[in-house]
Amino acid sequence: MAPDGQTDRQQDPAQDGAAVDLRALRAYRLARVRAELKRRDYAGALLYDPMNIRYACDSRNMAVWCLHNPVRYCFVATEGPVVIFDFHNCEHLSEDIEVIDEVRPATSWFYFEAGQRSEELAGTWAAELADLVTRYGGGNRRLAVDKCDLFGVSALQALDISLHDGQEVMELARVIKGPEELRAMRTSVAVCQMAMAEMHRQLTPGMTENQLWAILNQVNAANGGEWIETRLLSAGGRTNPWFRECGDHAIQAGDIVSFDTDMIGPYSYCSDISRTFLCGDGRASDEQRRLYQLAWEQIHTNTALLKPGLSFRELSENAWTLPASCAANRYSVVVHGVGLCDEYPAVRYQRDFEKAGYDGVFEENMTVCVESYIGEEGGHEGVKLEQQVLITAGGAELLSDFPFEERLLLREV
Repeated sequence: MAPDGQTDRQQDPAQDGAAVDLRALRAYRLARVRAELKRRDYAGALLYDPMNIRYACDSRNMAVWCLHNPVRYCFVATEGPVVIFDFHNCEHLSEDIEVIDEVRPATSWFYFEAGQRSEELAGTWAAELADLVTRYGGGNRRLAVDKCDLFGVSALQALDISLHDGQEVMELARVIKGPEELRAMRTSVAVCQMAMAEMHRQLTPGMTENQLWAILNQVNAANGGEWIETRLLSAGGRTNPWFRECGDHAIQAGDIVSFDTDMIGPYSYCSDISRTFLCGDGRASDEQRRLYQLAWEQIHTNTALLKPGLSFRELSENAWTLPASCAANRYSVVVHGVGLCDEYPAVRYQRDFEKAGYDGVFEENMTVCVESYIGEEGGHEGVKLEQQVLITAGGAELLSDFPFEERLLLREV
């Protein structure tokens, strides 16, 4: 049996009976992690980020709480065992996961748990980890670490452990999706689009932004999803500029409603899709339709460019050109990776590339999101659209196929 009552091959109602082979999923992901560790000559990895732990060994426990309370961690030996160190009396949560060799109680040394004993307990914690590195590293004391506070860094270094960037290891391991990962992601997208359809159906004048956003949460949770990363839903004049969180604002007839799902769905895979709806039965204004058409053109143009071998810089240089009046309100990236959450790469606009961009190459079986936000500087409303796609040998294949808002389009699609 798998955790949380799942079988090793779990049925997915959102996919008409399709199934995810959890054993194959876990084996593929762990092999990816170990390949990156071996490539860099690391003895192993120490992982605290719940997303990295989930990727490496499929174990979860209070993931959102653990994002800000470092109470559980995982040691992955490059050649040796996977050891989970879990929260108090939680050892049983990973007992049926075949890629985990051992479960131990964690030593917590952050201030909430340890108070004035933080430095002392960090020493105890470090000694246990150093013992694992010594036992399974074959003389190699190079350890990849994704997150670690000051006392932990000092304690490990005092034991002659050489620390290296574990986030690089995990981001690059996660970038190429295996067959079962893609099946899991399609399940997540299917649930997300079920929620979006329900949001569209229930959108009525007078309901609040919070009430509409709650539908996304409810459908996700009811279908085995986990959480929503953001609260990015706004209506009317609150859509420009972008990044206002949803609140008690009442949505009015004639308002556009823009949102970004940022949904961590079934199997902990992210569905990051954006749409803009029109509230009420009326006709969209010419300005609403103009903005929507620009956003539609941006994501379709940029999606068509994606293919294996394309460099990040080439995409940035050849991407659809924003109108000058919308440039100040541009989104932070043109395209970003997606997996268990938003992840590598982040491809910047050409105007931002020299300051914050980095190069790389798109590869087959990468999954990415194509972004658009169109809002005039000083304008009234803004349109958010986003597609989730798989890069195949033949180009980009849509994973998200939720319909666009016909009343906001200038032309039929």
